[in-house]
Amino acid sequence: MNLRYELVATDGQARRGRVHTSRGTYETPIFMPVGTRGAVVHLDARDYEQLGAEIILGNTYHLMLRPGADVVEHLGGLHKFTSWDGHTLTDSGGFQVMSLSPKIDDDGVTFKSIYDGTKTRLTPESATHIQEQLGADIAMVLDICAALPATKTEVRAAMETTHRWAGLAKAAHSRPDQAQFGIVQGGVDPDLRVESAAAISSLDFAGYGIGGLSVGEPRSEMLPALEAALSELPVDKPRYLMGVGDPISVVEAIALGVDQFDCVLPTRLARHGTVLNSNGKVNLRRAQFEHDLEPLDPRNPFSNRFSAGYLRHLLKVKEPTAGRVLTLHNLWYLLDLVNRTRTAIENGTLSEVRAEVAQYWT
Repeated sequence: MNLRYELVATDGQARRGRVHTSRGTYETPIFMPVGTRGAVVHLDARDYEQLGAEIILGNTYHLMLRPGADVVEHLGGLHKFTSWDGHTLTDSGGFQVMSLSPKIDDDGVTFKSIYDGTKTRLTPESATHIQEQLGADIAMVLDICAALPATKTEVRAAMETTHRWAGLAKAAHSRPDQAQFGIVQGGVDPDLRVESAAAISSLDFAGYGIGGLSVGEPRSEMLPALEAALSELPVDKPRYLMGVGDPISVVEAIALGVDQFDCVLPTRLARHGTVLNSNGKVNLRRAQFEHDLEPLDPRNPFSNRFSAGYLRHLLKVKEPTAGRVLTLHNLWYLLDLVNRTRTAIENGTLSEVRAEVAQYWT
């Protein structure tokens, strides 16, 4: 096994850990910024280093189409391609493909490229091979994320196909320096989540993603489904809740035992003028900030030298610098939040962080 999970501390079900890989180590809980096409929008590897990010995501679907997995491989794989020495993780492309109304069959999915409309196909084996070409440290298997709402029959069918594809992906994986994660599905049905987690765990992956949550369902349905999945996952492997990045969901999931998170939320919000702060979500375009001399957050080293009034001005005149500063601001906020949960778990005070976040986030 080219990945090992080390448990450092617990607080209830919450875990503070350290993951050892062929590249080095990363600390958990961890938030992983999303660099869809090879870069987090507005940022580059120098920014990731200054932020203290440890894992950056790449999007298999987009990279396989532009510039192509062969090109990335020729240019040295994702790390050399992006000049990033930290860890990388690539998704399988399954979530993006599902949004394109693909034709799904027993062996894979066929869809049209969003770039030029050409017919493209992904199978569990080809998604595995493409990610080996991309060279990420962690690669996800191809899965089917059933769009909600869906009937239990539809969710079960997607789940069972995901299980079968996971076995094919595991058999196809051959890169020894790359860890492969399986993915649990099952919608918001706790029984299906237990069944899926048990089936995927039996394949003995290096780690486990939990997909198909935070896709529009209320948190009151998401958290029980998540807890059910976690109950069947091995305690000695990383658990990764895919696509979740709102602060309260992150903290509540950490309390249940999740180790890893990713989401485009903080960067997408930043580009539209919304900032994440310890007192909640703030729309910087509001007129109240026009003459505001204070920084958005005195603690945030990526924005605290600028007044809110100045940043609002940059937004209003569509100056790209605004998107860059606010992206750094939002990512620092989430990275700092998970860092605080690590310390809180070690000190047995995670409940205090949960209460603080719940005051401002719903």
